[in-house]
Amino acid sequence: MNQMQQEKELTENILKVLKEQAADSILVLEGALKLNKDLYVHTIRTLDLLAMEPGMVNGETESSTAGLKISAEEIQCQVCYDLGAIYFQQGSTNAAVHENAKEKFFKTKELIAKNGSSSPHFTIDEERLAGYCQACGVLTSSDVDASQQATPYSQIHSCMKSGNYQDLVKIFLEDNLTLSLPVQFRQSVLRELFQKAQQGNDALDEVCFKVCVCNTVCDVLQGRTIDIQFCQLFLKPSKEKIDFLLEVCSRSINLENASEALKRKMAAFLKNLCLGLEDLQLVFMISSHELFIKLLKDDERKLLIDQMRKRSPRINLCTKPVTSFYDIPASASVNIGQLEHQLILSVDPWRIRQILIELHGMTSERQFWTISNKWEVPNVYGNVILGIKDNLTRDLVYILMAKGLHCCAIKDFVHAKQLFAACLELVTEFSPKLRQVMLNEMLLLDIYTHEAGAGVSGERPPSDLISRVRGYLEMRVPDIPLRQVIAEECVAFLLNWRENEYLTMQVPLPLVQTNPYVKLGQLLAATCKELPGPKESRRTAKDLWEVVVQICSVSNQHKRGNDGRVSLIKHRESTLGIMYRSELLSFIKKLREPLVLTTILSLFVKLHNVREDIVNDIAAEHISIWPSSIPNLQSVDFEAVAVTVKELVSYALTINANNHFWLIIQADIYFATNQYSAALHYYLQAGAVCSDFFNKMVPPDVYTDQVIKRMIKCCSLLNCHTQVAILCQFLREVDYKTAFKALQEQNSHDAMDSYYEYIWDVTILEYLTYLHHKRGETDKRQIAIKAIGQTELNASNPEEVLQLAAQRRKKKFLQAMAKLYF
Repeated sequence: MNQMQQEKELTENILKVLKEQAADSILVLEGALKLNKDLYVHTIRTLDLLAMEPGMVNGETESSTAGLKISAEEIQCQVCYDLGAIYFQQGSTNAAVHENAKEKFFKTKELIAKNGSSSPHFTIDEERLAGYCQACGVLTSSDVDASQQATPYSQIHSCMKSGNYQDLVKIFLEDNLTLSLPVQFRQSVLRELFQKAQQGNDALDEVCFKVCVCNTVCDVLQGRTIDIQFCQLFLKPSKEKIDFLLEVCSRSINLENASEALKRKMAAFLKNLCLGLEDLQLVFMISSHELFIKLLKDDERKLLIDQMRKRSPRINLCTKPVTSFYDIPASASVNIGQLEHQLILSVDPWRIRQILIELHGMTSERQFWTISNKWEVPNVYGNVILGIKDNLTRDLVYILMAKGLHCCAIKDFVHAKQLFAACLELVTEFSPKLRQVMLNEMLLLDIYTHEAGAGVSGERPPSDLISRVRGYLEMRVPDIPLRQVIAEECVAFLLNWRENEYLTMQVPLPLVQTNPYVKLGQLLAATCKELPGPKESRRTAKDLWEVVVQICSVSNQHKRGNDGRVSLIKHRESTLGIMYRSELLSFIKKLREPLVLTTILSLFVKLHNVREDIVNDIAAEHISIWPSSIPNLQSVDFEAVAVTVKELVSYALTINANNHFWLIIQADIYFATNQYSAALHYYLQAGAVCSDFFNKMVPPDVYTDQVIKRMIKCCSLLNCHTQVAILCQFLREVDYKTAFKALQEQNSHDAMDSYYEYIWDVTILEYLTYLHHKRGETDKRQIAIKAIGQTELNASNPEEVLQLAAQRRKKKFLQAMAKLYF
């Protein structure tokens, strides 16, 4: 933590100095724009001239003007772009600075148009420059030029600012054909219009509808789901709304050039629109429209009409007014149904209580906790809650808890806390047992809240929360129903936040003996605490090993099927261990602490390797701390162990996809299952993440000889024989026999002679020269001779030069391999 703090302070100091010097840097760059003289950059030749004429350094000699010329306009182009970027960033706090940014960016654009963008003396991202110009055109208050005004973004901004909503709708309508506006931008404009409408501008209701229709038709054509806002605005359809909708649909699709898929999407939209309308006059407007007739075939239109008739057999098109549905007085059963619907939707504890009071006032025969099958309460709690005698209180407690658990499951922790708090306040009045149940659930909720919030960024939990977790594990209140998941989460929480001292030294012994998760957590914490340690300190590692072996063991009568083979379909679970294997796996998937995950992963890898018929071992960290044999080998379900290893490494990589040791394990798994291309992908990824994509040397404990040999075998079995020969150089002792044998193969599926530039071993290059000469392959022989003729490969060079040459070729080869297999 001290080192991290020092690095943070150092970074802050550097940023502070840079901020202090920013104004001076801007002045220097502004001064550079006033230079009207071309500059010359020295080359090797001009430096030699300068050395020959030391007395004329400041004079107008050949050496002062014969270098690489950089024109004044090229300098201005780069400096204007950089200054524009600086001013644009400063504009977030000072809007007036955007004018300066705009001036610099447009000057850059002018210079690029004049001199071209292919100059090697400046580096400008033209797409980014266009974006800057467009943004400045929108952000600045002054009139933008004609080219900027022509962009849809600027036009929309201008319309929103001036209130010219008629042109705004026109722009959206035209864009439905070009589809140049991103969907996020369209939605943001609509949201802004809705906000203005809600502030009291009723005239915008029609504009909101029209923009929403344009967006909806655009979504339909691009295969996206229809937004709920369109459905809300279309609750009361009218002739005018249908007319505009049909106009948008007609102008959004060019039937002559449109693909069949696009036509099908539009046809389906119009068809569903008809099915959703109750007014047959409006349906007729759509079905008689030219676009509808062209998009739907005769039989499709007939089928739609039949569907409409079946849906509305009693619709009468006479002009006699009908009593409105809302004018019919509601019966008691209708009111109860409406209240039950509100009860299902509400997450406000006070409102839930009020609804239940109203419902119980209407009828005393119903059990309202049963109206939704989504309300689920664990059986251990259900028996206690359903034992409450008062019907209203029973319904209220059950529903508050069920809704709280549901909110917790969908990570809506704010509402979950409100519901649990209301339930706790209610049960405190009459049931100490249920009070403790709610305190336990609120503890679990607080753990989830921290892990999903501050815990994600690495912030330690407050000491109060850690104390409550310990208190729960040590709780000895009789007859309190307990959920096993709370104990799991508490132990996982302590392991994730490295409370190893408590788990190993302070946790009560009776708790270890009675709670399997506490025992497992204690063994994991003790093993992690001792890493790395001498052999005599590995007693806890052996204890953890024995516990896991027992969990993964099966009894003889359930071990095999009638055919004599192990069958995982039978879901054989051991009752000899402290928990089932599925429970162990579920617990491990709650862990995030890297050392704990590495330890348990290492254990399962070792257990996998102990198998008698294993062909390819899997490598892992700390694998030597585990016992090397099992007394009763036949009792272990190794098929289940193999499945568990795969699941664990996949889970671990979701926690940290850049852990090179975990990536090596994943690669070894693929290698052991003959998936050689996938194995190479993960071997290369493991090297890339610990070497800055091979720009640094891959640590030797990552690319061990065993890893390199497996990469060689993968390439060989993929018929990439040139890659095999190059990888043979990576071994501590170059494997010439394998390299020469690979190069003799003529059906190589890799780039072959294009890889010769990556070979640094002269012996292999000499063999290649001989081999191509023997085969009469003159062109390939010349490539090999060119590679061997590189001066940096001369055997007389110092060892440092030879090592540097080898490292450079390693880097380029591994980067090329990564591009091939990633």
